[in-house]
Amino acid sequence: MKKVCKLEDLDCANCAAKMERAIAKIDGVDSVNISFMAQRLSIEADESRMEEIMREVVRVCRKVEPDCRVIL
Repeated sequence: MKKVCKLEDLDCANCAAKMERAIAKIDGVDSVNISFMAQRLSIEADESRMEEIMREVVRVCRKVEPDCRVIL
């Protein structure tokens, strides 16, 4: 299942790259792409676990960039 989310207050491209690498390591994630310029996260993951995966995505994003919000 593919999901696209808006990001708010993502401050730098380096942080976006760190988030992308961390999210890619989450079990069940097939692919992830974070566009710093568009402030957008695209994720393809196991549909049956999408809710659990998205909670982990939000946690990872806050850890890397505390001000960043993932709009689900």
